[in-house]
Amino acid sequence: MREIEDLNNKIKKIVQEKLFTKCIDFKKIETGLFNDTYIIKLDHVLDEIASQPINNDEIIIRIAPPEDAGFLFYEKNMMAQEPSIHSILLEKTSVPVPRIYFYDNSKSILDRGFLIMEKLEGTTLSQAYWATKNIRNKVFKQMGVLLKEIHQIHEVKYGYLGEHHPMEPQETWWDAFSIMWKKMLRDIYNCKFYTKKEVKRFEALLEQSKSHFQVREGIPSSLLHMDVWAQNILINKKGEITGVVDWDRALWGDPEIEFAVLDYCGISYPPFWEGYGLERNENLSLRVRDLFYLLYEHQKYIPINVWRRKNLPRAQAYKNDCIRLFSKLGELLGNI
Repeated sequence: MREIEDLNNKIKKIVQEKLFTKCIDFKKIETGLFNDTYIIKLDHVLDEIASQPINNDEIIIRIAPPEDAGFLFYEKNMMAQEPSIHSILLEKTSVPVPRIYFYDNSKSILDRGFLIMEKLEGTTLSQAYWATKNIRNKVFKQMGVLLKEIHQIHEVKYGYLGEHHPMEPQETWWDAFSIMWKKMLRDIYNCKFYTKKEVKRFEALLEQSKSHFQVREGIPSSLLHMDVWAQNILINKKGEITGVVDWDRALWGDPEIEFAVLDYCGISYPPFWEGYGLERNENLSLRVRDLFYLLYEHQKYIPINVWRRKNLPRAQAYKNDCIRLFSKLGELLGNI
């Protein structure tokens, strides 16, 4: 209780020092799994925040986890990349994202970074229990249209290019993914769920699959959200998307890895592909890459369950799933 009261007082201090007004009410958004997110009701409507207009008396404050929470290699300070990504999206796309008024990592008020941002209207798709099948299909189709716009934003280099800098930018997607893969395996080794032998085996498996990635050589480096699921899509009662949120996991690379996450998160239904305007043609190389991308997404829950959720049986269940996927991959490559 004392920790909660202390945090509440610090939130009030943030509002007073950054916005020069008072916080008259706030409530935690319980759907957040990584950051702590609060809806803040201000004492009055401000004319602007950080030279940006504001049209209501509510804002959002998102607070990063404490530094000892236990992070994957790309999660450390990943909130730092959100302001620039939101600016790019607001400038170059029609994707509804909140304006970010402040990002603070000075530790002068809190011992962790936080964002102050615009509050968008709408309900998360995960909580829109009233949404009919037709409305959900409408949402999936819109998401396809919006993600196509996002993927048309390109960079020269590949990898996690944000201000949190978890890796060096790379000249090719293969080089970037190879580094990401090794870093993920290292995280799982460090949480004591992969042995050195397993790490070497899974590194070698990717190297043996290089030709299946090189057929995509030259694919532009696209902006990828990497966390599109029902909880990060806001909709209104008409089934219109009013917000696409939580861009801290964003990556620059081949959209195929995004598609694997969409499969994993239950978004890539036929209406999505209709909106995106793409037919997925399966072949051996695509199946190989897709399994690696699925493993990259699935494996992360091993250290997450060890370090943050303190759930070792759940971590073991994820490892068992991953070993089955590795066996499937080996069979596909003819290695087993």
